[in-house]
Amino acid sequence: MKIDRNLFRAYDIRALAMGDEPDLTPEIMEMIGKAAGTYFVRKGRKQMVCGRDGRITSPEFQERFIKGVLSTGLNVTNVGLATSPMVYFASCLDRFDCGSNVTASHNQKQDNGVKFVDTMAHSVFADELQKFPDLIEADDFEVGEGNYNEESVFEEFYRELWSKVRIEKPLKVVMDTGNGVAGAWARKMFESEFVDLEVMFEEVDGNFPNHEANPQKEKNMEDLKARVVEVGADIGIGFDGDGDRIGVVDEKGRFHVADKVLALFAEDVLGRLPGSEVVFDVTCSKVLENHIKECGGVPVRFRVGHSYIEERVDPDKAILGGEVSGHFYFAENYYGYDDAFLAALKLIEIVSEMDMTLGEWFDSLPEMVSSPELRLSCPDDKKFDFVAEAVAEFKEKGLNVKEIDGAFVELDENTWGLFRASNTSPNVTLRFESDSQEKVNKLVDIFYEVVSGRDYFDAEPLLGVKK
Repeated sequence: MKIDRNLFRAYDIRALAMGDEPDLTPEIMEMIGKAAGTYFVRKGRKQMVCGRDGRITSPEFQERFIKGVLSTGLNVTNVGLATSPMVYFASCLDRFDCGSNVTASHNQKQDNGVKFVDTMAHSVFADELQKFPDLIEADDFEVGEGNYNEESVFEEFYRELWSKVRIEKPLKVVMDTGNGVAGAWARKMFESEFVDLEVMFEEVDGNFPNHEANPQKEKNMEDLKARVVEVGADIGIGFDGDGDRIGVVDEKGRFHVADKVLALFAEDVLGRLPGSEVVFDVTCSKVLENHIKECGGVPVRFRVGHSYIEERVDPDKAILGGEVSGHFYFAENYYGYDDAFLAALKLIEIVSEMDMTLGEWFDSLPEMVSSPELRLSCPDDKKFDFVAEAVAEFKEKGLNVKEIDGAFVELDENTWGLFRASNTSPNVTLRFESDSQEKVNKLVDIFYEVVSGRDYFDAEPLLGVKK
């Protein structure tokens, strides 16, 4: 069977699953199940845990995917509606040794896909994931009869997460689950004598009727911001479609980007474990990097991507990780994967211990001039070569270039620009930050000079960053 390899992205499978010409169909999901089952059986795995999100296509897609897995002899336990971190958690239990979740995370409602983890929630991604289409095209599948079971893992998940926190005083908390799968579990997870909880858009609805389930886009947090102020809540927390990312709103109804939230988590954990590494993606603010140093930690700026950060976080060294996208990875007495429910509980715990409000803490951080993340179209077959050429030109200009993930160019300790190829779309990504607009303007001009003049790339939007 010939299969579209574009279905298999850097970290998971994600594609159009509805409409007249879907790229992902029930038949293809069954083939992906056969490939996944074969891959794991050949690694010696025996027990897969499988969940799904609340998308319209997810029940049928999960059914066909599981059918494919069972045909390879791998046993499958269906845990039903589940956040991705619930599946990750289950893969760390003694009775399971791999996992999958049928989800397209925060994508549009027409999409669907699958995320995979091996034993102890280690992501299957990049070159390993590319083995799946190889198996499908070669019709190279194991044959067997796996056993099917249905089971809930929520109670174990609940006990594990609550064992990691101690909330000092009750707080009023508003959560926006965006009609994603987190809504099926948020009230059961958080409502307690410590948390006076209100949940917005709680019903799991694959049409996402209220807003996109992406809490790192501030426009999706407007209802939450207003409600926090209206009811006088201490904090607002938004979740994405599969419950592995959060967005944060303070008591004044102000949204705060994820790298500043990571600074708060870093301050907390470094108070207990000074000298630890904190890993963050290359697009994160210097405010975070400097704050980690001030708190006695070792900042590690690393390449963008959920699976790369998860692989780099290590309980023996890098105790914490995070991304601008809102993923937070905890390795202090935990497994090191990203978990939005644990992040929410940790945030509630920290705020309950403060002698100031959450907003006052954020106000204590230095102010920087930051551009939004720019995504400019660039053909997939040119974007990586384009970035490599730009790196060479930056170096020819005598600039300080770190090749962490594309070109990370520093003018001074607080002024930097990033130019990188997207792993998941035909784009290049740019971001700029400094302690003054004048320095940002200077850096934008340097970048424009280097990346303009190609007939397949329009650099003009770069100049819109200048003021």
